[in-house]
Amino acid sequence: MSIHGPDGRVATLCLDFDTSKALKGVVDSDAARVGQLLFACGMRFVEDFSPSGGRHLYVPLQDRLDAAEARELVEALALMATSLDPSPHQNITDGCIRVPGSVHKSGGHQTLITPLSEAYDVLRRRNPSRGLVELRSALAPELARKRALKAREAKIVAAHRVGGLPGLPLTGGSESPLRRVARTGLYDTARHKSASEARMAVLNHFSACGWSLQQVQGELTGQFPGLAALYGSAERQGRLLPYEWAKAQAFTSTAASTQKPLPRKRGEKSALINNTSRTLTTGGAEKPSSAGVHQLVNDLENVLYGVLDHRLQARGREGLSLRLLIRGLLGYMRAKETDILDVGCRTLAAAMGKHHVTIARLLPILSAASDGILTKIADARQKAADVYLIQLPDQYQQLARELTWRKGKIHAIRPVFRALGDPAALVYEAIERGRHSPTTAEIVRASGVSRNACSAALAEMETLGMIQRHGRHWKVTALNLTNLAARLGVLDDYQAHIGRNRRERAAWHAYLDRFRDGHVNEIDLYDAERDEYWLPPDAEPAIWFAA
Repeated sequence: MSIHGPDGRVATLCLDFDTSKALKGVVDSDAARVGQLLFACGMRFVEDFSPSGGRHLYVPLQDRLDAAEARELVEALALMATSLDPSPHQNITDGCIRVPGSVHKSGGHQTLITPLSEAYDVLRRRNPSRGLVELRSALAPELARKRALKAREAKIVAAHRVGGLPGLPLTGGSESPLRRVARTGLYDTARHKSASEARMAVLNHFSACGWSLQQVQGELTGQFPGLAALYGSAERQGRLLPYEWAKAQAFTSTAASTQKPLPRKRGEKSALINNTSRTLTTGGAEKPSSAGVHQLVNDLENVLYGVLDHRLQARGREGLSLRLLIRGLLGYMRAKETDILDVGCRTLAAAMGKHHVTIARLLPILSAASDGILTKIADARQKAADVYLIQLPDQYQQLARELTWRKGKIHAIRPVFRALGDPAALVYEAIERGRHSPTTAEIVRASGVSRNACSAALAEMETLGMIQRHGRHWKVTALNLTNLAARLGVLDDYQAHIGRNRRERAAWHAYLDRFRDGHVNEIDLYDAERDEYWLPPDAEPAIWFAA
């Protein structure tokens, strides 16, 4: 049946969940999840299944919908459902779907799941337009992500045309094989002979990246339903998952213990182990206590909000990045419980969603503008990063003690703000860490963001459900920002960023190895086929740093 009419409009949204895109278990879970979303939006639908295991959902509409609007909705739904094939709505002239009762190409017929009397009633009393309004509101993150992807592709295409660079890819990189297995359940039989081997490969990688069993179980119904489908049934999953997870942990711990440290040249002395390790003291200084570091961070936050923020606001756009960079350093300082940081620019860049060259340019500027708070004490050498000391200068001691500590944690760029931008991060912080629910004018003053940028950020975050307005005052909601970041596609961007950092580090280490002896350790090897780092999901991560 053709989906589009002669005028190019549609009277029914046709959602095709295909087993060629994911395993049947993923198809069933996707159809159930999308069905629950439609029901929550007050929309009724008709459902059927095919002999191949696929499913169709038909959503009849009272008012015919333009093809572009229908395509946008279906493509947004495809971002949250792996097995959903949006192609029927992507072709105005030839887009079609097999309706209930139709003969299937593999034999058999499309079978109606919805009772016939109920299906007749749904088709006769079609969904009003208010259901589409609710659906668009529920799919706001996916719609924003799709628009951003299209804008990025259009920008790249335009750059290729102007620069004469035909044939270059439009995206930052392809999806890693193990991530695709975890998402769809489909695996390369040349690499994994059975579903059991594919499961163990994914679990080994989760274990190596620091995930816990609870985090893995939580994502089986989230972004990685394919891993659950590889078990075949819930009973088998409950029985095998703890056992296979224990095997994965044993394997990764054994592999880590067999790695040998890099050999040191004779006569060479260094207080640094690698570019992300804690600095070793060289004598005369003791490691500050955990409570002392946390108190120091709290005092530095008071100085940041009372003095440094206002000083950096005068630097315009550069000031936004500097303010977030100092927040990132304080967050890393609290997480690692140390006042001496030797964090590489690429690690900071991945945490903040910026280019490492930008971070390298901003660090000296921040050190000069911090009035003694951030001080460089050692230069980078070989694989070691620059070393910085964070301290509370004498001139700010009294100010830090007089001001009251603020509630909550300090953050740099949390995952979701890689998509929403720096102004939105500061606006959200002003609401989240304010001593009371602020008005728009108070947010402008507290965040140091222009009125127009603040209003735009508030409107966008309200649409995404991150904040809500009560009269003239704004409050944050209980929305999980990590889940929202996944829906906005930020996790894929972070994955690509980490992969790029690994490749660049591997090239740099290979260059350094030219000046060493011929011995090669396992830790020096880089496997281009290995999947990149996956960050474990947290309810509210303080700051993102790669291991």
